[in-house]
Amino acid sequence: MSIHINLYEQLADELGGLIASRVFAPGDRLPSIRHLAQQKRLSVSTVMQALRLLEDRGLIEARPQAGYYVRHRARMAAVMTDAEHLKEPAFVGINNLLMRVLKANEDTSIVQLGSSWPLGELLPMKRMQKTVAAVARRDATLLSAVSCYETNYPEFTRQITRRALDWGHLDPAEIVVTGSCTEAISLCLRAVAKAGDTIAIESATYFVLLQLIESLGMKALEIPTHPETGPSIDALELALGAGLVQAVLLIPNANNPLGCIMPDANKRRLAALLSRHDVPLIEDDVYGDLCFTPERPWPVKAYDTSGNVMLCSSFSKAVSPGARVGYVLAGRYAQDVALLKMVSSGATSHFFQAVLADFLTGSAYENQLRKMRRALVQRIARMSDAICAAFPPQCTVSAPQGGFVLWVGMPEQVDALALHQAAIAEGIAFMPGQLFSASGKYSNYLRINCGNAWSPRVEAAVARLGELVHRQADQLGAPRRAA
Repeated sequence: MSIHINLYEQLADELGGLIASRVFAPGDRLPSIRHLAQQKRLSVSTVMQALRLLEDRGLIEARPQAGYYVRHRARMAAVMTDAEHLKEPAFVGINNLLMRVLKANEDTSIVQLGSSWPLGELLPMKRMQKTVAAVARRDATLLSAVSCYETNYPEFTRQITRRALDWGHLDPAEIVVTGSCTEAISLCLRAVAKAGDTIAIESATYFVLLQLIESLGMKALEIPTHPETGPSIDALELALGAGLVQAVLLIPNANNPLGCIMPDANKRRLAALLSRHDVPLIEDDVYGDLCFTPERPWPVKAYDTSGNVMLCSSFSKAVSPGARVGYVLAGRYAQDVALLKMVSSGATSHFFQAVLADFLTGSAYENQLRKMRRALVQRIARMSDAICAAFPPQCTVSAPQGGFVLWVGMPEQVDALALHQAAIAEGIAFMPGQLFSASGKYSNYLRINCGNAWSPRVEAAVARLGELVHRQADQLGAPRRAA
């Protein structure tokens, strides 16, 4: 019986991933039950159970005498950036604004729709508690071990190397374990660029990356970015040819905030282009394991033949934010990054590296990823539906291929910062769009976290936020949804 359940859940997850990545777009008809049964070599009853499960998740709907269709869950924006041409590199200036927003958002009594962290009930806390206790009993010396020179715990780096076998061969010597993915990115920036240098970034991109660039006195060049395929390689090639860029910093898998995945052909082209120009890529792959595609998407690092790509990641989004363990596959910059790590923060906790190594050794991590991806697809769909119902008809909602945030475009006249101030007064937090651009674009966008479990409180907060958007749009002359 357990095998049968696994088969229909597996088929549901596979079809859900194809829907999330828009292989089957809203309105598309799924293959017939008989066709799926023949193609997958499953029984008709197993296929029907999988389709009913997708119905329960809100991803598909049955139409009498017509079959199953992908639900129209969200209004999609064709393009989410007005950057038709490359702008001049600019010094970033978001830190003061970001600190004000984060301070307003930190009140624990408000509905948290702004963070990019999953809530505790999605994380394997009980399993991690047992693992922490088991590691402490097995080797208590790890609790007091300190090394000024050896930041890597061998078993942890072995697990990273084994996981990399899915997309290529990794030399363990290029792994540097860090205190987080953010620290890994910061070290990489310091290793390959200096104050005044220009870093090419996506537009829009995660505000913490902009914080790092600003704190290091560097400039950012925003590359036009498509909401489904990622940054324009043609635009980046122009910038490289003009000598404008000293390094590139991208999130190719499940960009934050857009949720897009760069196609493999673009990744291959990007790696070759940067190698030809001898410009390093810092690749933020922290959401790579939380993509909804049938297979985990390869990083750009998989196509790198020159050691030019530095892949940064951690297990904080899917396992334990509190463990504070990240890593970088630093390529030919490994020694430089390791030295910067040693002199700036010393070794990362060997104890928590050992805990994560234990967690990665068996099937616990893959089971956790499967559970999270299934839950996040459902939560994203439900949040998309709620936003479409509550917000003005001109609004657009992203269809993320991974991660757990939505990028919502509002009527042009709506100011996300003013909306944020009004929402905070109502006990609702989100992230205004201006924080995701080095030049202050996206003033009529906001980012919503879908990691929360759905509840009447969250539903009421989304409805109220929609009313606030309507009110600001009405005051500025935008038409309301017809009754």
